[in-house]
Amino acid sequence: MGKEYYKKRIIDLRASLAREKENKKKDNEYYARLIKNASSPSSKSSYRKSKIDKAASHDRQIEYIKRQIESAKESMKRC
Repeated sequence: MGKEYYKKRIIDLRASLAREKENKKKDNEYYARLIKNASSPSSKSSYRKSKIDKAASHDRQIEYIKRQIESAKESMKRC
């Protein structure tokens, strides 16, 4: 595969990274709103747990995309 392929891949991955960060931010705001408006302590606790799980999921995805970007850069150097 040529350098142009890897350049395009890196651009696409950076766009996905930005989207994932934006999604994480939106989810955090959503769960913060749910926690703030929760009526019972048990639902508040459940929302907190969901918020933590969702944030961790986003963090894993962000790290995965960063690794893909690094891999694409290394592959481009080898071309």
